[in-house]
Amino acid sequence: MFPISDDNPTLRTPVMTYGLLGLIVAAWALVQGAGFNTVALASSVCNWGMVPGELTGRAPLGFAVPLGDGLACVVDAEPLNWLTPLTSMFLHGSWGHILGNCLFFWVFGNNVEDSMGRARFLVFYLVCGLVAAGAHVMIDPGSPVPTVGASGAISGVLGAYLVLYPRVRVKLLLPLFIIFTFVSLPAWVVLIYWFVLQVITGLPQLMTLRPEVSGGVAVWAHIGGFVAGMVLIKLFENRNYTYRRTSWRHRLHPDHP
Repeated sequence: MFPISDDNPTLRTPVMTYGLLGLIVAAWALVQGAGFNTVALASSVCNWGMVPGELTGRAPLGFAVPLGDGLACVVDAEPLNWLTPLTSMFLHGSWGHILGNCLFFWVFGNNVEDSMGRARFLVFYLVCGLVAAGAHVMIDPGSPVPTVGASGAISGVLGAYLVLYPRVRVKLLLPLFIIFTFVSLPAWVVLIYWFVLQVITGLPQLMTLRPEVSGGVAVWAHIGGFVAGMVLIKLFENRNYTYRRTSWRHRLHPDHP
């Protein structure tokens, strides 16, 4: 299921959404070698990815996590490790990883930014990402495996979108066996379906306390970020936004209440 667009124009240009997307792409290209330089990719993940066991002290120092091609991440106790819940938000592990995250952020981020303004949106995005990182650490506190990706922060954006625009229609590219088709569904259907998939994927990990059963994906970061977005949106939303948006839509469609 790939979101393509939504029927939800914004009141102003989503500068912060574009800026964050630019930072993510720049980090992928300039810091991580766009996935083509395996040493740069591994180095960025090891140095700036979040390792739960390093933050909690529960991963043995010197433990090596193989990354393939003879490369490995080694657990350490560097003071800068406490920055990794933030830095890991701007790094990714593969082309599929970054493209999927950027697609969801492109479709849903602009309207959430529109609802609160640029500065608030930046803070909201970062807070959701940190909550998501915390959720992952709570579920797997001893993991020596580095975690990277904007998924947790973007999940917060999805949670906020669900609260703000549940009835807006989202256009999707849907794979059906060997063909693809376009469908249009209400946002609440799309986002609740996505959230339920995360919970279904994450429950075995929660019940067994074995992270590998979730396929190596930090699904509890997704869940934590999504819930954070749903809760925090009412604190960050601009109170004048609803009035301005209603007035603007009425000018566009004067025959509709």
